[in-house]
Amino acid sequence: MPRLSEVIAALDTLWPPERAEGWDAVGTVCGEPDQEITRVLFAVDPVREIVDEAVKLGANLLVTHHPLYLRGTTTVAADTFKGRVVHTLIKNDIALHVAHTNADRADPGVSDALAGALDLRVVRPLVPDPTDPEGRRGLGRVCELDHPLTVRELAARAAARLPATAQGIRVAGDPEAVVRTVAVSGGSGDTLFDDVRAAGVDAFLTADLRHHPASEARAHSPLALLDAAHWATEWPWCELAAAQLDEISDRKGWGLRVHVSKTVTDPWTAHAASTETPNAMGAPN
Repeated sequence: MPRLSEVIAALDTLWPPERAEGWDAVGTVCGEPDQEITRVLFAVDPVREIVDEAVKLGANLLVTHHPLYLRGTTTVAADTFKGRVVHTLIKNDIALHVAHTNADRADPGVSDALAGALDLRVVRPLVPDPTDPEGRRGLGRVCELDHPLTVRELAARAAARLPATAQGIRVAGDPEAVVRTVAVSGGSGDTLFDDVRAAGVDAFLTADLRHHPASEARAHSPLALLDAAHWATEWPWCELAAAQLDEISDRKGWGLRVHVSKTVTDPWTAHAASTETPNAMGAPN
């Protein structure tokens, strides 16, 4: 069986840590380099539910998209939420490795997996990586539909094919407008509106859209906005990443058992729909 250092070296070829954003915290959080790895679990969030799942599964490597410590800390005391995660991992000989913005910018990366889940054909990166001479890496993806859909139909496709969440899919724009081209970005995407407008697409599907950026984007153009749950837009990457590691394991004869967590770690747990359809006639007095 491979050592942790060998598996991490393979993961770093998929998502080189030097391609992460400067503010990011990627790489190995804990784990002995010489530890044998037999079972790997992929998940979006390094939260307690996922760590408990890794323990129950008998995994000795947990790979997550989101960092455990994005900012510095002075303690891993067990009476803190994140400290308890670290203690549980170490006590159970489970290594933790993070691939965040380096996986966002990869080829294939997080947005490729999102496009694949929605049956979209990737044309190019939304924000190309200037260090990639082939023009395949970068943030987000510009995509084409297999056939035109209305905004309403595209939202329904996203709701059906992405993991179910309390939020579902929010839409800004004319539900009956026709969509042929779509920009997608897994995770928070409202810093990319300038790039989306420059791409000339009909719709933008991402997560965590805030009121003011979304309002300004709609004022600039008839661009339709589809806002999904952050976790749901990134979970498809776990399946892609697991398949990539599976292929490496087969090629190297490692015999790893690779799993994807289906535990929903989206923080929102319920949704109460408004009793009336939103319109522009004014708020109640």
